[in-house]
Amino acid sequence: MSAQRGNVVDDERGASAVEFALVIPVLLTMIIGIMQIGIMFYADAGLQQAVETGARYATIYPNPSDAQILAKVGSSKFGLDNSRITGPSVSHGTAKGVKFVEVTMAYSVPMNFVFFQADAVSLSHTRRAYQP
Repeated sequence: MSAQRGNVVDDERGASAVEFALVIPVLLTMIIGIMQIGIMFYADAGLQQAVETGARYATIYPNPSDAQILAKVGSSKFGLDNSRITGPSVSHGTAKGVKFVEVTMAYSVPMNFVFFQADAVSLSHTRRAYQP
């Protein structure tokens, strides 16, 4: 039914469909954005876990070789695509007379928002472990 007020017809049929059509792209973009941030946090957790495990392993006695440390890092990563990993690398040094090992690894997280693709986000973690 339509009611008339002067010359304006108050017909609101289909208004909900028009409002939904206007809101759905924004809503989908927000949902996909939240999912992409979740993927990035998951990848960061996997990267951090791998680097910390490698650094922790480097502190055992007798000191493991670099190859053993890298193998430990490789076996403890989760949620990471091997083609997007840079490293891992192991470096040695001395700080105030104490030997240390630094384990570094980087990861590139692609940002795919369905409607467009943004530049990849680079994550990097370095962990220093002092050796006995």
